[in-house]
Amino acid sequence: MTDQTADISALVLFSGGQDSATCLAWALARFSHVETLGFSYGQRHIVELACREALIAGMASLRPDWATKLGEAHTLDIPTLSAISDTALTRDMAIEMGADGLPNTFVPGRNLVFLTFAAALAYRRGITHIVGGMCETDYSGYPDCRDDTIKALNTALNLGMARPFELHTPLMWLDKAATWSLAHDLGGETLIDLIRDQSHTCYLGERGERHDWGYGCGECPACQLRARGWSGYVATRSKATP
Repeated sequence: MTDQTADISALVLFSGGQDSATCLAWALARFSHVETLGFSYGQRHIVELACREALIAGMASLRPDWATKLGEAHTLDIPTLSAISDTALTRDMAIEMGADGLPNTFVPGRNLVFLTFAAALAYRRGITHIVGGMCETDYSGYPDCRDDTIKALNTALNLGMARPFELHTPLMWLDKAATWSLAHDLGGETLIDLIRDQSHTCYLGERGERHDWGYGCGECPACQLRARGWSGYVATRSKATP
């Protein structure tokens, strides 16, 4: 893999989920220094934040050069996001579709807030590359995951902070099966196993049962999407193996 940004630092939005873990590996393969940022915003699945340490340690042990690239791990508390929202990710309510056609797991403004805080932190840290796991190929219709949204916000951040930030979304046009394949390309079966065992994506925060694709309730939209992606990935790998 050609390293085109060998002497540049990056800040990765790192929740502890499958997508952000893959994005962290993607950044480590491209940048010389990588810091991570997670948010505690009153999410029901806050257990995801506890997964980050094991994921970072696993990636550091996977490749010596990745270990030297890993920098500070940041966490920002933004409880206001939960206080002003009324969603299934921030309240104890059933997950269902809303009258507006969006699932009630949509937290209005979440990615806009995350990326704005990330840019503010990156400004102080002297970082201009910010990496996020937003995706509109295999998602729940969240408007703040769309490529147009990210590009518009990128422009606003550059204007508002007078810095040439570049927002990277390596998963934007990948479905979950392709995301698993990307993880395999970056770190082989070792990275795949690390993500399956240590990441967390279940909306309900369940880590009791270990499925083929990892831990979760197995029923929420996040688990179902991850399970379908794993099945697609396994099928693709089987066809590629003689």
